[in-house]
Amino acid sequence: MKPGVAASYVVDCPTGLAGDMLLASCLDLGVSPEVIHAPLRALGFENSYGLRVEEARNGGLRGLRLDVELREEHPPHRHWGELRQRILTAALSPLLREKVLSVFTALAEAEAAVHGIAAEEVHFHEVGAIDSLVDVVGVCAAIEHLNPISLWCVPPPAGRGGVATAHGLLPVPAPAVLELARRHVVELRWGDDWPEAELTTPTGLALMAVLADGFGWPEQLAPEAIGTGLGHRQLDRPNLLRLIRQHPQAPTASNQPRWQELTVQEAWIDDVSAEALAWLIQQLRDAGALDVACSALQMKKGRPGTAVTALVLPEQAADLRLIWWRDSPTLGLRERRQGRWVLPRRRGVLSTPWGELAAKQMLKPDGTQSVKPERDALQQLAHRAGLSPETLWQKLSQERLPFNPEQEWTC
Repeated sequence: MKPGVAASYVVDCPTGLAGDMLLASCLDLGVSPEVIHAPLRALGFENSYGLRVEEARNGGLRGLRLDVELREEHPPHRHWGELRQRILTAALSPLLREKVLSVFTALAEAEAAVHGIAAEEVHFHEVGAIDSLVDVVGVCAAIEHLNPISLWCVPPPAGRGGVATAHGLLPVPAPAVLELARRHVVELRWGDDWPEAELTTPTGLALMAVLADGFGWPEQLAPEAIGTGLGHRQLDRPNLLRLIRQHPQAPTASNQPRWQELTVQEAWIDDVSAEALAWLIQQLRDAGALDVACSALQMKKGRPGTAVTALVLPEQAADLRLIWWRDSPTLGLRERRQGRWVLPRRRGVLSTPWGELAAKQMLKPDGTQSVKPERDALQQLAHRAGLSPETLWQKLSQERLPFNPEQEWTC
């Protein structure tokens, strides 16, 4: 598969999340094994593992099953500090390095919290073993290669019962899984209708918590290709994970509105000046926000505050988060997926007796067209004409002015 073909993806995990299943699903979708091996070589692990990938069946359904063959005679217990240094100094792409570090940081902080120690002291028993290293680095590299416009993950089931670990028998959901779900606000499906097994692992959940745009059920599903990764455990149902590549948005008739996916980013702020707030709004707009709005609200201790809301395209959400962290004092940023129906429109100019006026033309579903002037252009033209903008537009609305388009119809 060639990189750079932008598409949306959905991770469907009916029997849970695990690193090996995620990695197998990427390979089944067409990602070359070399995409996985290259960063592991850069990290110095080329002689520590082997990959065995085979087509198999589970519960009567086909998919790829992946095994990491351990080639370390005496596998070390790697500390997070040591592993982080190796990642920082390896010849990885900046984006891949950031994602791998983020996944391991999430794991280290969750493990540290449940064991009551500092993150630097965490021994990666299961996580630091070479098979988990291959899963984390491999999945991060595969997702970078797929270059998703958006990646959505269905809420995973936690399972129930107990799981054997280096710390003994732990309850399911495992403590680290619960801590990851708490920190990243992930809703785990749970109940007595699930098999008695660990269905979602810390590694699998950390990968999706970092790589996915969010957890939820997509409103629409238009499968173009499906990669299936099989689990090793035999359950009372097929044990699999599916990575679904979506069809691009189907073209609509030229006069029909189009559905557009959006990410809504919002923060409530009560400790900045009006000038600082204006700067934040301008920076968000300059960075690509489709729109930014503010509304007054009353926050804790009776303080007046401002709700700042930005509408952004999903593929721009990560870049705009950096603006929020840099130019606002907020400690948290809410995000939710939303959408809107968009009418076809095109930019152009109206020819008026007072000169050209920049405007936008809309095409409605019944085939009729309407024109709306750009407000700043209307104000400038009104100033030259010695009229108010409202008076000028009232005069212009009474005439059939020619509209000269400068672009094709777009949504």
